[in-house]
Order: sequence, then C-alpha cells, then structure tokens
Amino acid sequence: MITRRLAVALAAGALLAGGAAAIAQPSEDLALKSVLTGAQRGAQNVARDGARHPYESLKFWGLKPNQTVIEVVPGGGYWTEILAPYAKATGGTYVAGVADLANPSLSEGARKGRAAFEAKYADAATYGPIRYVGFGQMSGPLGEPGSADLVLTSRNVHNFMYQGVLDKSMADFFAVLKPGGVLAVEEHRATVQKPDVSDGYVAVATVVAAAEKAGFKLEAQSEINANPKDTKDHPFGVWTLPPTQRTAPSGQPANPAFDRTKYDAIGESDRMTLRFVKPR
Repeated sequence: MITRRLAVALAAGALLAGGAAAIAQPSEDLALKSVLTGAQRGAQNVARDGARHPYESLKFWGLKPNQTVIEVVPGGGYWTEILAPYAKATGGTYVAGVADLANPSLSEGARKGRAAFEAKYADAATYGPIRYVGFGQMSGPLGEPGSADLVLTSRNVHNFMYQGVLDKSMADFFAVLKPGGVLAVEEHRATVQKPDVSDGYVAVATVVAAAEKAGFKLEAQSEINANPKDTKDHPFGVWTLPPTQRTAPSGQPANPAFDRTKYDAIGESDRMTLRFVKPR
C-alpha cells in the first residue's frame, strides 16, 4: 500500500526527472571545440564564425568522432580547416569532393584550383590523410555505396542548379551514405526563388523536393544561420553581401564608387540549415 508521504515523494521524483529530461542538452564535444580554437584556422575564417556558427551547425548536423565525412565542393576550405583536423583527432576520415580530373572538358582554372587546394591541406600532421574524390557533371560515385556517415554541402545548391546537376548530386549523396547517414545542407534562403536562381538564393522547398526525390527524409531544420536583416534584393545578388562584397556585375572590374555601407551592415546572407537522413 502506497502511503501519502511515499506518493508525494514519487511524484516529486517524477517531476524532477521530467525536468531534467526537458532541459537535457547534446553532449559537449571538447575535440570539436579544441579544433575551432586551433592555430590551423585562418584569421579570415575565424572572423566569420559569428555568422557561420560552426560549433552549433556541426552539432546540429550530428558530427561525431570516428565518422567518415564527405564535404562536397569545399571551396576555400572554411569547413576543411575544421573537419579534417577533427577527423584526424577522433579517428575519422575526411573526404573532399573536388573538381573531377577525369572530366576531359574540365577547365584549366578548375584543375589549378584543385591543385592549390590539395597543396594548402597537404600537411598530414595537421589535417590527416585527406582523401580526394572527383565531383561534377560527369563524375562517378563519391565512394563505395553506404560508406559515409555524413555528407556536407554548404552554399552549393544554387551552383548545382546552374549546372543542371542537382538531381545527380542528390543521388550521389544518397548512394554513398550509410542507412541512417546524414546529408547536411546550408544554402542561401530565398523568400521568392527566381526561376534562374541568378541571385544565388534558393527556396527551402526546392532543396527539400530534390532531396526527397533522391530518397532522403527531412529530419530537422534550424534557424542557426538565419539573418532577418537580409532583404535579398541586392544589386549583385547574394554576392553583394560579405564575404564576397561584389561592387559590379560578375566579370566586370570592381566599382570603387559603389557604396557598400548598408550591405556590410546586413552581414552574411540569410541561410537555411537542413538535416536530411537516409532511411534505414
């Protein structure tokens, strides 16, 4: 028989347990925090952390030790400076999906860009043994089927659309991920998407539809990288904003008379942050 005193105690215990569960937070990743403060990170990239929220974004996407992580089109290496040393420190593998050297029509500029990227991250003592795989319009698989834990592509969906490879890209991502693996997407977020995506902004619905067509399920979306100050009506598209800070149409010389004041005050773009999962 439960006495009144015992019943009150049990109820209080249940309340405390429920409260603890309600405020539970994802476990702290000390290895990731150490990498974020490491000397391998360039000052320009560190200065962007307030806009890009690397710790919060990677925790949201589910980065963990001992994972195989593929970054598709790493660009200048903002994420490479973080992900490669993290993989080295935690027993994981970092794979960069870069210009496809097997493509006979690959431009000389793209070939030189890949060579420069590989040279920049050649220090295995800092970045570990980075693996490289070709990615592009004619590229083959990103790896063995079901071999990756996480695929990340940041600010690239608009380029996939320009190049007509969005469906191929999503299919490649789906194929290389393990069941339960995550596709992490960050992209400039359109309020109203232009048909030609010429301003660099993409609608969330466009990304979700393409991912779901490949077989992914949208597991979560975050406002970590939202920027309500971004009006998305800039004269040179998203590239008017930092970090590109374009002052003239693409391919034309910079205009020194262009007033950047209000665009610099906006900061970096408003961005979607999405986590898709490959069903088990």
